[in-house]
Amino acid sequence: MGGKKLREMMALRELVVAPGAFSPLSAKLVQETGFKAVYMSGYCTSAFMYGYPDLGLVTMSEMLANVRLIAEAVEIPLIADGDTGYGNPINVARTVREYERAGAAALHIEDQVWPKRCGHMKGKQVIPAGDMVGKIKAAVDARRCRDLVVIARTDAIAAEGLESAIARCHAYAEAGADVIFADGQENMEQVRRVPEACGEVPCMLNMGPLTPPLSVPEIRRLGYAIVIFPAVCFAPAMLSMQESLQELRDSGRSPALEGESFMRIFGTFNKLLSTDHYLSLDQKYRAG
Repeated sequence: MGGKKLREMMALRELVVAPGAFSPLSAKLVQETGFKAVYMSGYCTSAFMYGYPDLGLVTMSEMLANVRLIAEAVEIPLIADGDTGYGNPINVARTVREYERAGAAALHIEDQVWPKRCGHMKGKQVIPAGDMVGKIKAAVDARRCRDLVVIARTDAIAAEGLESAIARCHAYAEAGADVIFADGQENMEQVRRVPEACGEVPCMLNMGPLTPPLSVPEIRRLGYAIVIFPAVCFAPAMLSMQESLQELRDSGRSPALEGESFMRIFGTFNKLLSTDHYLSLDQKYRAG
C-alpha cells in the first residue's frame, strides 16, 4: 500500500519531501505536521536506537526492527535505509523481502564496501559497479509486490568522482532500480548534474551535512523526485535534550517541566499518542 502511494506521488512529478524519523513517535510528528512521506535514516537509527556510529555496526535485524515500528506507527509511506543489503545478492534479496514484509514503501541499497559508513563521512570505498548491478537485479526480483520502490544509491562521488558516479547511476537504472540516489554531493555542480544526466530516471537527494543548503522549492526546480532530510528531527531533539540536561545539572531545576508549558506539552503528546482512544477502548471492554 505504501509503495503504491509513493509511486502515485512520484507520478505527479511533484517533489516528495520525506523528513527523517528515528522512532515511531518522531514519525508520528512527521505525519501530524502534514508531510506525505517519512524517511528512516541508518545514521539516526544507529545513534538513537543503539548508541552506535553509522559504521556498519547495526545489523539487518536491528534495522528491520525500527522499520517495523515506524511503519506500524504511521499511514504515510516509509522510505527506509537498507545499507548495503547486508551482504551479497542473496542477502540483498532477503533484506528486500524482510523490509517489504515490515511495511517499508521503499528502501535504498548502496554500493559501498562492508562495513559501510555514513555517506557524509570520509574514507568511503565502493564495490565494483558490476557487483552492484547484481545486487539491484536481486532486489528487483525479490520484491513480492511491484509497488515496492527500489532505490539504488551510489557513494562513488567521493570514491571515484562525479562522472564515475553518473555512469553507475545509468547502470543501476538499467538493472531495474526505480530511483537513483547519488549521495555525498558537496557542491552545486554535483547537485545539478545528477538529475540532468539521469534524464527521465527519478532521482533522490539527501540534505546531509555536506550538501549545499537548499530550500524545497530550489530542490524541486532542480528536477529531483524525492528529497530526504534525515536529521531534521534527530539533531534538534539531541540539542534540546542536551540543553535541558545541562540546565538541570547547573541550576537544579528544569523549566521545561514546570507550569503551563509542561502541561501543554504533556497534552500535545497524549493527543499524538491517541491516549483518549486507548482509554475509551479500556472503558469499552472493562469487565462489569
